Amino acid sequence: MNQTAIPHLMQPRRNVLISAAVDRGLLVQSSFNTMCAIEYMKSHNIPPAVIERVLLQPDLRRKLQQLAGF
Repeated sequence: MNQTAIPHLMQPRRNVLISAAVDRGLLVQSSFNTMCAIEYMKSHNIPPAVIERVLLQPDLRRKLQQLAGF
């Protein structure tokens, strides 16, 4: 894989709370629909560019983390 083509895949997540909210948003999307996931992520202050990338470009997502208790 060309690391310069997709640099965000190589960077560690800086904010554990944002990471968890994104992971839960993806679960909302798979359980309900994309609009619910968008609203969930917006309510948790996920940046719009991140919301767009993770919901509309699944091939660019990081690996889903195991969520304890969800």
